[in-house]
Amino acid sequence: MEREWVVEESVAIEAGPRAVYAAVADLRRTREWSPEVFATWIRGRAVRPGMKFVGFNRLGWRVWFTTCEVTVAVPGEAFAFRVSSFGIPVALWGYRIEDVGGGDAARTRLTEYWEDLRRGTRGAGLVSLLGKVFTGVPAAERAALNRTGMQATLGRIKAGVERG
Repeated sequence: MEREWVVEESVAIEAGPRAVYAAVADLRRTREWSPEVFATWIRGRAVRPGMKFVGFNRLGWRVWFTTCEVTVAVPGEAFAFRVSSFGIPVALWGYRIEDVGGGDAARTRLTEYWEDLRRGTRGAGLVSLLGKVFTGVPAAERAALNRTGMQATLGRIKAGVERG
């Protein structure tokens, strides 16, 4: 089986793009949405490119952290961040937000995407090995796990935003 380097999943949400953006860009709420993230430590309040935060993650009994930097923060349109471990690029995570409502209906398509950055860079092999040690998931299996996690995340975001 060929390794997947990019994964994306989408969901339609009965809310406007700004409400959807507010949910995904509020990093303190990530633990509500993600099946892996259980806490975030954030530097500063303003969500903008260059803002840094630390994500604390759990899979079963395994716990690890990653350092992250916001790369895109456009209200109502897009939010993304780059993940690294010990200064080595690991992944790019992001959300595309598209207004698909017609007329008076507020409806948004939210697409979550992930790109594995553990290729073609110095340290890619090391960070892949560290990923397996800390998470228990070989790099080649990470895309499938993330796809399942994205489906859960998007379902939780949808439910949370639609509840208001």
